[in-house]
Amino acid sequence: MEHVWFIAAVWLLLALAAVLAAHWLGISTALSEIVVGTVAQLIIGALAGSNALDAKAEWITFLAGTGAIVLTFLAGAELDPQVFRAQWKESSAVGLVGFFAPFFGATLAAHFALGWGWRPAWLAGVALSTTSVAVVYAVMLELGFNQTKYGKAILAACFINDLGTVLALGLIFSPFTIKTFIFLGASLVLFLILPFATPWLFARYGGRVSELETKYLLFLLFGFGGLAVWSGSEAVLPAYVIGIVLAGTVGKDHFLIRRLRTLTFGLLTPFYFIRAGSFVSVPALVAAPLSFVALFFAKMISKLVGLLPTVRAFGYGGHDGIYYSLMMSTGLTFGTISALFGLNHGIIDHTQYSHLVATVIGSAVIPTAIANGRFLPRHLLPDRERELKESAYGEPVGDLDT
Repeated sequence: MEHVWFIAAVWLLLALAAVLAAHWLGISTALSEIVVGTVAQLIIGALAGSNALDAKAEWITFLAGTGAIVLTFLAGAELDPQVFRAQWKESSAVGLVGFFAPFFGATLAAHFALGWGWRPAWLAGVALSTTSVAVVYAVMLELGFNQTKYGKAILAACFINDLGTVLALGLIFSPFTIKTFIFLGASLVLFLILPFATPWLFARYGGRVSELETKYLLFLLFGFGGLAVWSGSEAVLPAYVIGIVLAGTVGKDHFLIRRLRTLTFGLLTPFYFIRAGSFVSVPALVAAPLSFVALFFAKMISKLVGLLPTVRAFGYGGHDGIYYSLMMSTGLTFGTISALFGLNHGIIDHTQYSHLVATVIGSAVIPTAIANGRFLPRHLLPDRERELKESAYGEPVGDLDT
């Protein structure tokens, strides 16, 4: 049993190192955790064996998965329904272009440039079409953009983009079965009931030290996450939709959001981001760097060629538009899920999987670093004092007009 505690201590030491590195380098903590995971796996793996970090252990997999689910839920819960309704044309246009452009670009590059068969190429297109809600939300939250209409518009576009990815994965590779219809039916019933049942439950039994609200939300996320996996889908999909459905209830409870953030960013997401980084095989990239380069630039060029004019058409010029487009070019959660789906179902082999995962993680790191280091729209950042007030006390600070 002591082995588990020592491994947990190592992972949290890496998380602390990532926080310090993020502070020193002026980058987001999520980005730093991914890089720390890659470097740690390379160094510790060379010194103590490739399984030294035990990244595939069931308990680490569970914590990382829970981190992805709760983080995705929070991203959905902070998707302002009013902003989405007011900017649905923008969110839909940016999200759809952000999906279709890299979907076809990466597919064609994988087939014609790398010689992959059409099924592996289509899988590559799906995996590289994503926008990482986890990375974008973590960056928006850390910088305070989640309080602004600008940040909320980016998160709304992310939702449309990833919805396209999930639908494509299901329509192309996952045959609809009776399990699928059971999952869809149960989800529809849940989504109709939740907006009415949740406020009543919280008003009657919430606000106590026993944290009924947190237990209730985790029950929903775990229960429907399990049902989604059973049906052949993924656990993060219902988590995102549940968050959106409850945005009017949970999203407005700043104290509850603050408590969930503490749980998520203090314990869960370090396991998720560090674990994602640890899966990058540096030797595999060194052995065949052109595959990574081809896939990475296929995604980035096709994404940016489609997104930049679309974003500018909605009035985002200069650094505002470039930053918007770069954040929409990130990938992680649904990209790694799609790649793992392809590996488990024999659509791609281990080598193709390694290149896809490396490309997905590279697209989480490189665009985020460039966006925050070179194109950060500082004039849109919320007032620092207001941000600190919300961060420290969970007090509502209101929506900003920027």
